[in-house]
Amino acid sequence: MEAVGKPMRQFDRDAPALQADEVLVRVAGCGVCHTDLGFFYDGVNTMKSLPLTLGHEISGVVEEAGSSAVSWLGKAVLIPAVMPCGTCDLCKKGQVRICRNQKMPGNHIDGGFASHVIVPSKYLCVVDVADEKALFGKSGATLAQLSVIADAVTTPLQAIKNAGLVPGDVAIFIGAGGVGGYGIQIAASLGAHVVVLDVDDKKLETYSRFGASLTINPKTSDAKAIRKSIQSWVKEKAYNPFEWKIFETSGTAKGQELAFSLLTFGSRLCVVGFTMDSVNLRLSNLMAFDAQAIGNWGCDVSYYPEALDWIRSGQIQLVPFVQTFPMSEINSVFDRSHRKEIDQRPVLIPDF
Repeated sequence: MEAVGKPMRQFDRDAPALQADEVLVRVAGCGVCHTDLGFFYDGVNTMKSLPLTLGHEISGVVEEAGSSAVSWLGKAVLIPAVMPCGTCDLCKKGQVRICRNQKMPGNHIDGGFASHVIVPSKYLCVVDVADEKALFGKSGATLAQLSVIADAVTTPLQAIKNAGLVPGDVAIFIGAGGVGGYGIQIAASLGAHVVVLDVDDKKLETYSRFGASLTINPKTSDAKAIRKSIQSWVKEKAYNPFEWKIFETSGTAKGQELAFSLLTFGSRLCVVGFTMDSVNLRLSNLMAFDAQAIGNWGCDVSYYPEALDWIRSGQIQLVPFVQTFPMSEINSVFDRSHRKEIDQRPVLIPDF
């Protein structure tokens, strides 16, 4: 991919020499994320100056390795979307997601919309597959399709851990897109009672079969009516009327406003989606409800093996929610994704 905001084309480039701890990964697949669209269309700044290759949901096979990373040669891997340095004070305190020396492909360094990518080897996650075409456990997924674990699956997993979700909790997801959809499945598998709000009736119908116990289209009700509907449902089912876990996964201003309006006593609001838009909120609601609002940047790399286990066992269904395309169609896929014409998570597979 060329500079953000410019037309994209395939091109050849010699890879730079590897540092001792780096590896050259042949890309099997790279998912297209809302964040990529934000960089390309919406003027969201990248950490690395342009030109920059986007793409941070990457799976592949290690083809070359630096002198201290030779043990990775030939292994199928997931590349975490956020890779900490592991040595700074923040990392030593366990705050790896806010490491100031972190590297995010497609943001800090060149990403995965390419045939190959160079990344540090320290936090790669091994995928136990025989080859790139082999299916992974009970999932029916190929290595290319597993690329979406690097963000769409692990980011909501981190949010759910941040929320402290336990069986029997009421979990509310505003937005059933790529990230929200996997969050719905994870929360349901953990024993939560899942409420899903989305403006797309097709998505609501789909997730009623993949974890949602109650679905609501916000286009048909205002925030007060939605709140009352959820309260009535909770009362009818004798669920906990307090301590709701609310996940804003739409990445829209309206979604964030709706999520905040659903706060109740002891709630935890997890902001997972991203938008450049501003919202007006009465923050005193957090005080009045003794509630918490928590941000979420990526996922702790230590949770990646857990996410793989969930996919391998079939607890999280991945294949129905991804669609693969040749990487040579990247311009069309970006345009269609931006127009919301692709329902599944697009995964681009190198064909050059």
